[in-house]
Amino acid sequence: MIPKDMPLVDERRRFFRVDDEINLFYKKVEHGSINKPAESNGDLLNSCSLAAALDTLNQESQVVLARVERSNVDIADYLKIMDKKINLVARSILMDSTELVDEQSRSVSLSASGVAFECEELLAEGDLLEIRLLLASSMAVIVCYGDVVYSHKKTEAGSKFSYVTGAAFKEIKEQDRELLIKHVVKRQMQQIRKHKES
Repeated sequence: MIPKDMPLVDERRRFFRVDDEINLFYKKVEHGSINKPAESNGDLLNSCSLAAALDTLNQESQVVLARVERSNVDIADYLKIMDKKINLVARSILMDSTELVDEQSRSVSLSASGVAFECEELLAEGDLLEIRLLLASSMAVIVCYGDVVYSHKKTEAGSKFSYVTGAAFKEIKEQDRELLIKHVVKRQMQQIRKHKES
Protein backbone atom coordinates (compact mmCIF):
# COMPACT_ATOMS: atom_id res chain seq x y z
CA MET A 1 0.00 0.00 0.00
CA ILE A 2 1.30 3.46 -0.91
CA PRO A 3 1.42 5.94 2.01
CA LYS A 4 -1.41 8.51 1.93
CA ASP A 5 0.68 11.29 3.44
CA MET A 6 3.13 11.49 0.55
CA PRO A 7 2.31 14.53 -1.61
CA LEU A 8 3.23 14.47 -5.29
CA VAL A 9 2.66 18.06 -6.38
CA ASP A 10 1.02 21.19 -5.00
CA GLU A 11 -1.83 20.82 -7.48
CA ARG A 12 -2.59 17.28 -6.24
CA ARG A 13 -6.02 18.33 -4.95
CA ARG A 14 -7.17 19.10 -8.48
CA PHE A 15 -7.37 15.40 -9.32
CA PHE A 16 -8.87 12.31 -7.73
CA ARG A 17 -6.38 9.70 -6.54
CA VAL A 18 -6.88 5.95 -6.30
CA ASP A 19 -4.88 3.01 -4.98
CA ASP A 20 -4.57 0.38 -7.69
CA GLU A 21 -2.54 -2.55 -9.03
CA ILE A 22 -1.18 -1.89 -12.51
CA ASN A 23 1.70 -2.94 -14.72
CA LEU A 24 4.24 -0.14 -14.65
CA PHE A 25 7.64 0.17 -16.30
CA TYR A 26 10.02 3.05 -15.67
CA LYS A 27 13.53 4.08 -16.59
CA LYS A 28 15.71 7.07 -15.81
CA VAL A 29 16.29 9.42 -18.74
CA GLU A 30 18.38 12.52 -19.22
CA HIS A 31 16.77 15.93 -18.82
CA GLY A 32 16.35 17.45 -22.27
CA SER A 33 15.82 14.06 -23.92
CA ILE A 34 12.02 14.07 -23.60
CA ASN A 35 10.08 13.17 -26.72
CA LYS A 36 7.42 15.84 -26.32
CA PRO A 37 3.86 14.87 -27.16
CA ALA A 38 2.81 16.02 -30.60
CA GLU A 39 0.25 18.79 -30.74
CA SER A 40 -3.16 17.71 -31.95
CA ASN A 41 -3.13 18.08 -35.71
CA GLY A 42 -6.03 15.92 -36.79
CA ASP A 43 -3.97 12.73 -36.62
CA LEU A 44 -5.17 11.13 -33.39
CA LEU A 45 -2.41 8.54 -33.24
CA ASN A 46 0.20 11.32 -33.36
CA SER A 47 -1.38 13.16 -30.46
CA CYS A 48 -2.38 10.31 -28.12
CA SER A 49 -2.19 6.59 -27.43
CA LEU A 50 -4.22 4.05 -29.40
CA ALA A 51 -6.58 3.54 -26.46
CA ALA A 52 -7.13 7.28 -26.04
CA ALA A 53 -7.71 7.67 -29.79
CA LEU A 54 -10.30 4.88 -29.73
CA ASP A 55 -11.95 6.45 -26.68
CA THR A 56 -12.16 9.83 -28.44
CA LEU A 57 -13.65 8.25 -31.57
CA ASN A 58 -16.07 6.22 -29.44
CA GLN A 59 -17.43 9.42 -27.84
CA GLU A 60 -17.94 10.98 -31.27
CA SER A 61 -19.62 7.85 -32.64
CA GLN A 62 -22.13 7.68 -29.75
CA VAL A 63 -23.85 10.85 -30.97
CA VAL A 64 -24.20 9.47 -34.51
CA LEU A 65 -25.22 6.02 -33.23
CA ALA A 66 -28.07 7.54 -31.20
CA ARG A 67 -29.45 9.14 -34.40
CA VAL A 68 -29.06 5.90 -36.38
CA GLU A 69 -30.79 3.94 -33.61
CA ARG A 70 -33.86 6.18 -33.84
CA SER A 71 -34.23 5.53 -37.57
CA ASN A 72 -32.96 1.94 -37.98
CA VAL A 73 -32.45 -0.41 -35.02
CA ASP A 74 -30.91 -3.20 -37.15
CA ILE A 75 -28.17 -0.94 -38.53
CA ALA A 76 -27.48 0.40 -35.03
CA ASP A 77 -27.14 -3.17 -33.68
CA TYR A 78 -24.77 -4.04 -36.53
CA LEU A 79 -22.62 -0.95 -35.83
CA LYS A 80 -22.42 -1.90 -32.13
CA ILE A 81 -21.14 -5.37 -33.10
CA MET A 82 -18.53 -3.82 -35.43
CA ASP A 83 -17.45 -1.52 -32.60
CA LYS A 84 -16.90 -4.52 -30.33
CA LYS A 85 -14.85 -6.27 -33.03
CA ILE A 86 -12.64 -3.19 -33.48
CA ASN A 87 -12.10 -2.97 -29.70
CA LEU A 88 -11.09 -6.65 -29.58
CA VAL A 89 -8.55 -6.12 -32.37
CA ALA A 90 -7.17 -3.03 -30.61
CA ARG A 91 -6.79 -4.95 -27.32
CA SER A 92 -4.99 -7.75 -29.14
CA ILE A 93 -2.59 -5.26 -30.76
CA LEU A 94 -1.87 -3.61 -27.40
CA MET A 95 -1.25 -6.97 -25.71
CA ASP A 96 1.12 -8.11 -28.49
CA SER A 97 3.03 -4.85 -28.77
CA THR A 98 3.94 -3.99 -25.20
CA GLU A 99 6.52 -5.32 -22.80
CA LEU A 100 4.22 -4.18 -20.00
CA VAL A 101 2.22 -7.40 -20.22
CA ASP A 102 5.23 -9.30 -18.89
CA GLU A 103 6.11 -6.59 -16.36
CA GLN A 104 5.29 -7.28 -12.73
CA SER A 105 2.21 -5.53 -11.40
CA ARG A 106 2.89 -2.92 -8.73
CA SER A 107 0.83 -1.23 -6.07
CA VAL A 108 0.39 2.39 -7.06
CA SER A 109 -1.37 5.53 -5.93
CA LEU A 110 -2.50 7.03 -9.21
CA SER A 111 -3.93 10.34 -10.35
CA ALA A 112 -3.85 12.45 -13.49
CA SER A 113 -1.06 14.59 -11.97
CA GLY A 114 1.32 11.84 -10.88
CA VAL A 115 1.93 8.36 -9.56
CA ALA A 116 3.47 6.82 -6.45
CA PHE A 117 4.70 3.29 -7.04
CA GLU A 118 6.66 0.44 -5.51
CA CYS A 119 10.11 -0.10 -7.00
CA GLU A 120 13.33 -2.06 -6.58
CA GLU A 121 15.75 0.85 -6.14
CA LEU A 122 16.21 4.15 -4.40
CA LEU A 123 15.87 7.05 -6.83
CA ALA A 124 17.08 10.61 -6.37
CA GLU A 125 14.74 13.56 -6.00
CA GLY A 126 14.67 15.39 -9.32
CA ASP A 127 15.45 12.30 -11.44
CA LEU A 128 13.51 12.32 -14.70
CA LEU A 129 11.66 9.10 -15.48
CA GLU A 130 10.04 7.73 -18.58
CA ILE A 131 6.96 5.94 -17.24
CA ARG A 132 4.82 3.40 -19.09
CA LEU A 133 1.46 2.46 -17.57
CA LEU A 134 -0.78 -0.41 -18.63
CA LEU A 135 -4.35 0.24 -17.48
CA ALA A 136 -5.93 -3.20 -17.73
CA SER A 137 -9.52 -1.95 -17.39
CA SER A 138 -9.27 -0.02 -20.66
CA MET A 139 -6.21 -1.83 -22.08
CA ALA A 140 -4.57 1.57 -22.45
CA VAL A 141 -0.81 1.95 -22.61
CA ILE A 142 0.21 5.43 -21.56
CA VAL A 143 3.74 6.75 -21.98
CA CYS A 144 4.65 9.88 -20.04
CA TYR A 145 7.51 11.56 -18.20
CA GLY A 146 7.71 12.53 -14.55
CA ASP A 147 10.07 14.12 -12.04
CA VAL A 148 10.84 12.14 -8.88
CA VAL A 149 9.40 14.06 -5.92
CA TYR A 150 10.40 11.52 -3.25
CA SER A 151 11.89 8.05 -2.94
CA HIS A 152 12.50 6.07 0.24
CA LYS A 153 12.72 2.60 1.73
CA LYS A 154 9.38 1.06 2.68
CA THR A 155 8.70 0.56 6.36
CA GLU A 156 6.39 -2.46 6.07
CA ALA A 157 7.81 -5.90 5.26
CA GLY A 158 6.46 -8.63 3.03
CA SER A 159 6.45 -6.81 -0.30
CA LYS A 160 8.51 -7.89 -3.32
CA PHE A 161 9.59 -4.25 -3.70
CA SER A 162 11.74 -2.51 -1.10
CA TYR A 163 11.19 1.14 -2.08
CA VAL A 164 8.38 3.54 -2.90
CA THR A 165 8.78 6.48 -5.29
CA GLY A 166 6.50 9.38 -6.10
CA ALA A 167 6.70 11.12 -9.47
CA ALA A 168 4.83 14.19 -10.72
CA PHE A 169 3.97 14.03 -14.41
CA LYS A 170 5.97 16.55 -16.41
CA GLU A 171 4.99 15.58 -19.95
CA ILE A 172 1.77 13.68 -20.72
CA LYS A 173 -0.51 13.94 -23.73
CA GLU A 174 -3.77 15.66 -22.82
CA GLN A 175 -5.91 12.84 -24.20
CA ASP A 176 -3.90 10.35 -22.14
CA ARG A 177 -4.44 12.49 -19.03
CA GLU A 178 -8.20 12.39 -19.70
CA LEU A 179 -7.98 8.61 -20.07
CA LEU A 180 -6.19 8.45 -16.71
CA ILE A 181 -8.92 10.54 -15.09
CA LYS A 182 -11.59 8.18 -16.46
CA HIS A 183 -9.62 5.17 -15.19
CA VAL A 184 -9.24 6.67 -11.70
CA VAL A 185 -12.95 7.56 -11.45
CA LYS A 186 -13.95 4.10 -12.71
CA ARG A 187 -11.68 2.35 -10.18
CA GLN A 188 -12.99 4.57 -7.37
CA MET A 189 -16.58 3.65 -8.25
CA GLN A 190 -15.65 -0.06 -8.31
CA GLN A 191 -13.95 0.22 -4.91
CA ILE A 192 -16.90 2.12 -3.39
CA ARG A 193 -19.31 -0.51 -4.73
CA LYS A 194 -17.14 -3.33 -3.37
CA HIS A 195 -16.91 -1.61 0.02
CA LYS A 196 -20.71 -1.22 0.19
CA GLU A 197 -21.26 -4.85 -0.72
CA SER A 198 -18.88 -6.05 2.00
